[in-house]
Amino acid sequence: MRYVQLRAFHHVAIHGGFSRAAEALFLTQPAISDQVRKLEEEYDILLFHRHKKQITLTEAGERLLQITRRLFDSAQQAEELLSEARALRAGTLRIVADSAHHVLHILPRFRETYPGVRVSIRSGNTEQVAASLYRYDADIGVTTEAHGARDLDVLHLSATPIVAAVPVGHPLAARGAVDFPDLALWPLVYRESGSKTRRKLEEAARAAGVALSPAIEAEGREAVRELVASGAGIGFVSRAEFGQDGRLVAVPIRDPHHLLEMTESLVCLRERRSARLVEAFFAIAATV
Repeated sequence: MRYVQLRAFHHVAIHGGFSRAAEALFLTQPAISDQVRKLEEEYDILLFHRHKKQITLTEAGERLLQITRRLFDSAQQAEELLSEARALRAGTLRIVADSAHHVLHILPRFRETYPGVRVSIRSGNTEQVAASLYRYDADIGVTTEAHGARDLDVLHLSATPIVAAVPVGHPLAARGAVDFPDLALWPLVYRESGSKTRRKLEEAARAAGVALSPAIEAEGREAVRELVASGAGIGFVSRAEFGQDGRLVAVPIRDPHHLLEMTESLVCLRERRSARLVEAFFAIAATV
């Protein structure tokens, strides 16, 4: 078994095809296919199901991918260790966040201190943030659900309640606060399954003895915002993430059981905490 064979397998698996793996490695597709074929033949094992131009991992392929993710992440850490003198002058810090809003106060200071470092930010709900960290697709996560995980390092950022978002002119817009029975009378716009905002809202409503159900499910905070602005229903978002939108009004929700507070945290895998870029970002986040 050769390193190049594992590398070829790994990139085919994470990129979902031989052509995309070849592009990522700056090699030809036949070269990538040959390396994977030799690996399968040498160990008499099938790593990919091939159907026309589609490929999927076999069970053995899935298990091998878990190993190669750790292998190539360790290789990256080794390179960072050996390049520490220049690690903070270059490189890429990958962040996945349930809302980039929670790191906006950190990014300017980080960019000022480390101008040569490229920062990549992408969005995802709570489940997607966790999955990205465990797949080594991200270095740092920003999420509401991190406490209690023994393999994560956590830095608390903020805590704000979930509020109802209604369009200007809505009958509830002039209310100082609303109860769950008030919300049950109107069409509701929910985030997708896996959203912590949605789960906390449902838990708080159940605790109050009220059954809420969505009229519309939308993927992502911006989709909810646009639907609410159009008059399609009432949405829900943490107060910190409500932002400035002249079309919408934030209405507090009475929460007798105190279940609607959203605690945002900066998280990373404990094994990745000492990586120079991760350590630098956490250090700045702790001081701003």
